[in-house]
Amino acid sequence: MTPHDLIASLSPEQAEDARALDALFQRTTGWTPKMWGKKLIGYGQYHYRYASGREGEFLATGFSPLASKISLHILPGYSEFPEIATRLGPHKRGKSCWYIKRLADVDEGALEDLIQAGLEDLRSHWVVEAT
Repeated sequence: MTPHDLIASLSPEQAEDARALDALFQRTTGWTPKMWGKKLIGYGQYHYRYASGREGEFLATGFSPLASKISLHILPGYSEFPEIATRLGPHKRGKSCWYIKRLADVDEGALEDLIQAGLEDLRSHWVVEAT
């Protein structure tokens, strides 16, 4: 499945947000989207290796259009970005995901700043590559 296929399979309301998010992520990162699993659209990637020896590849940033919300993946969650969080609008936080209900509920400029800040933070820990 491609990112386009996933977006086409969504409800009209979800697809509208996903298309807008795809455009925003592409504009902000300059990278082509790539699927990571069945419902995760990612931009850029990095190779990680933990002290435990566990290693792998994962997306640098991206989003997943879930049934009742959108998860924004700002990886790997080292920083809180409180100033951006205040400007973003209504959201909930996980360790490396920020959850929003609809794109219209948040400030897109703040979302762009969040993506850029997350990538800068990620680059301070790992080598990030384009997709």
